[in-house]
Amino acid sequence: MNDIARIDTQRRRLCFAAGVATALPALTLRHQAQAADAMRIRLGTLVPKGSSYHRALQEMGERWRKAQGAGATFTIFADGTQGGEADVVRRMRVGQLNAGLLSVIGLLEIDRSVMALQYMPMVYRNWDEVDYVRERLGPTLEARLLEKGFVVLFWGDGGWVRYFSNAPALRPADFRRMKMFVWSGDPQQVEIMKSMNYQPVSIETADILPGLQTGLIDAVPAAPFFALAGQFNGPAPYLLDVKWVPIVGACVVTRKAWDAMSETAREELKRAAAQAGAEIRSRGRAEDLESIEAMKRRGLKVATMTPEIEAEWRRTAEEVYPRIRGTAVPAPIFDEALRLVAEFRAAGLARK
Repeated sequence: MNDIARIDTQRRRLCFAAGVATALPALTLRHQAQAADAMRIRLGTLVPKGSSYHRALQEMGERWRKAQGAGATFTIFADGTQGGEADVVRRMRVGQLNAGLLSVIGLLEIDRSVMALQYMPMVYRNWDEVDYVRERLGPTLEARLLEKGFVVLFWGDGGWVRYFSNAPALRPADFRRMKMFVWSGDPQQVEIMKSMNYQPVSIETADILPGLQTGLIDAVPAAPFFALAGQFNGPAPYLLDVKWVPIVGACVVTRKAWDAMSETAREELKRAAAQAGAEIRSRGRAEDLESIEAMKRRGLKVATMTPEIEAEWRRTAEEVYPRIRGTAVPAPIFDEALRLVAEFRAAGLARK
């Protein structure tokens, strides 16, 4: 090779090396930007880690992650590690979280219309009635939540609220002598209970067990699955088997996160969410009864109501309706829920 050819070859190598050196930082910056833009779902919930609810969320999240593509992550913060349900909603609003599996207690922080599914004591007598009303009210409730910036992925439920106490109690008057747990962040419920001569104590769910142990509270309205997971049956070994209200909730994602997903990921998430919701409702209803049996084996004493005492509880529940219609539950939604229950019963649709 002559000197001119050798110089030309060296020049080409230097140009190639310079080009690589210039391109590497650009590629690195582009990959960093893509990583920064990668979709990350962070979901907060009170459900216990390892529970059927948690596993259903994990499966849903994995299906979404694969559809969303490289860099996507789906992280579940279970066991209330992000605070109570009101805290989860606040964190979603400021962007620390962008999804949540919430009961109505959390959803009311977004829109109170959802209270028609849970906050109406002894309106619903079985799951068929709950399903009938939810399926028909659902589109209206979802539209109202969407207006507030939240997309409903699926509706779920977690058993019936029954009364756990540290001493035997059967009639409404028995519980008026007890300090009763009330969800923190719902002052309206506190006022309603006080007006009916109850003794509400407003605390976070994480404080229920120590509250029972220290005597801060004497009674807890709770679903059996939640009571078993929280070990409430230890200091509160008495259960009144009254179906006070169903625990109903939904998995929601912020509209901002929803809009940021790819179309393929949104469609897969819809399918995965439908399956997760069906599984959670099915397992939640089975675990409602299974949890009672598990606690009975540990010493839980269950009191069942006679028709006379049940009628007394229904009269007590009906006294609450004028106080919650138009305040806790928007009047049109309240009226529609009652109409749908009446329609269901008149048609004789109940299966169980």
